[in-house]
Amino acid sequence: MTGIIGAMRIEVETIKSLMENKTVETVSGVEYVKGTLHGKDVVIAVCGIGKVAAAMCAQTMILKYAPDRIINTGVGGSLSTKLAIGDIAVAESLVQHDMDTSPLGDPVGLISGINVVNMPADEKVVETLVRGVEKLDGIKALKGVIASGDQFIASEKKKKYIVDNFGAIVCEMEGASIAQVCYTNGVPFGVVRAVSDCADGSSHMDYGEFLPIAAANAAKLIEYFVAECE
Repeated sequence: MTGIIGAMRIEVETIKSLMENKTVETVSGVEYVKGTLHGKDVVIAVCGIGKVAAAMCAQTMILKYAPDRIINTGVGGSLSTKLAIGDIAVAESLVQHDMDTSPLGDPVGLISGINVVNMPADEKVVETLVRGVEKLDGIKALKGVIASGDQFIASEKKKKYIVDNFGAIVCEMEGASIAQVCYTNGVPFGVVRAVSDCADGSSHMDYGEFLPIAAANAAKLIEYFVAECE
């Protein structure tokens, strides 16, 4: 079974509409929709925005549905000149850019307890996602670090901080927390982000206009991924 998590309805509604044999269960205010897509078992949830909401959703999904893998899909802000609006970033690893215990001598971004900064995505999942992007006309894929934090990034200064410290190609608000939950539970995972804005001073204007386009591109990729899963 593949678990699919998006922060907003627009990020998963297309996929959900294609599912068959759907059943719905609500846990702690989050709706989990279980069914089949291209004959494969899937469970989908809209976790809500931010790292805490995403982590709660991922942990519940693992405990109740025991997915073989979890994919976090959605949109994000580009930190790379190689990614334009609508293009897709596939995470090779995830970091929490707002995690900082460096005054205690730790590296910036170190997650206490598991003692890592970069949480690696599953290599097989990454490869399948990249192949999927290659089938989307006019859409580029870029593998790299995706950075998460409880902030909507809309300034060149903050953008530079994230790039300088983590080498990230995209920023968003949920992926690394889902990665931490999966990493801790030993569940393979992947994170994809279609670019909706450029994480700079124009982000608040670009985001609303390009969100539907980016979300649609991500949905096409997830549909391909599920069809390819064993």
